[in-house]
Amino acid sequence: MKVNIDQTWAKQLQTEFDEPYFNSLSHFVKQEYDLHTCYPKGGRIFASFNNCPFEEVKVVIIGQDPYHGAGQANGLCFSVENGTPHPPSLKNIFKELENDTKKPYPSSGDLALWAQQGVLLLNATLTVREKEPGSHQNRGWEKFTDAVIKRVSEELEGVVFLLWGGYAKKKSKLIDSSKHYILTSGHPSPLSANRGFWFGNNHFSKTNNILLKSNKRPIDW
Repeated sequence: MKVNIDQTWAKQLQTEFDEPYFNSLSHFVKQEYDLHTCYPKGGRIFASFNNCPFEEVKVVIIGQDPYHGAGQANGLCFSVENGTPHPPSLKNIFKELENDTKKPYPSSGDLALWAQQGVLLLNATLTVREKEPGSHQNRGWEKFTDAVIKRVSEELEGVVFLLWGGYAKKKSKLIDSSKHYILTSGHPSPLSANRGFWFGNNHFSKTNNILLKSNKRPIDW
C-alpha cells in the first residue's frame, strides 16, 4: 500500500509508519486490493488527512468502517461520492443538520467541504472489501487511527470531538478532556435514531458556538 498522505500528517505520524504493525497492515491492504474489489479507491484511502491538514483540525468526527457498496466510500467518514444516493446514516445526519441549523437538506453527500474547513472525518478502519462490512477490522487500522486521535489530542488545543454511538464514545479515553471538547450522542443509524438517541443533539450549532467562543471560524455545514 502506497501511503499518499498530506505532509503535515506525514510529519506527525512517521513513527507509526515505521512500526512493524503498519508494515503488516500495508501488505494486507495491498493484497486485498490486488485480489478483491475494495473501497475506497486506492488513491482515496487517506482522503480524510489530505483534505484537512493537521494544524487546521478544529473538529473530529469518528466513524467505524467505510461504506462497502459500489460508488459510495470516498475516504471521508459518513461521506459518499457526489451524485450517489445518501445512505441511511447520512440521511439522518442531514435531517439533524436541517433541524438544528435551519439550512436546507444538502443535495450532495460529499462532505469534502466540511473537511476543507477543518473537520477531520476519520473512520477507525480506512478500507473494506466490497459487500463485506468489517472485513478489514483488527488488521492494524484501529491502532493507526487511535494514534491519530492521540496525536490530535496531544498537539492541538480546543478541538471539538463529535462521538456518535457506542463505538466512537470508547475513543474518549484517548482524548484529553481538559483541553478539548467532547460532544456525544447516539449513532445516526436508523436503529439508534428511531429510538430517540440521535435527533435533537444539536451538535452542529453547539460545535459552532464552541468555535466562536474560542475565536475560531465556525464551520459552514
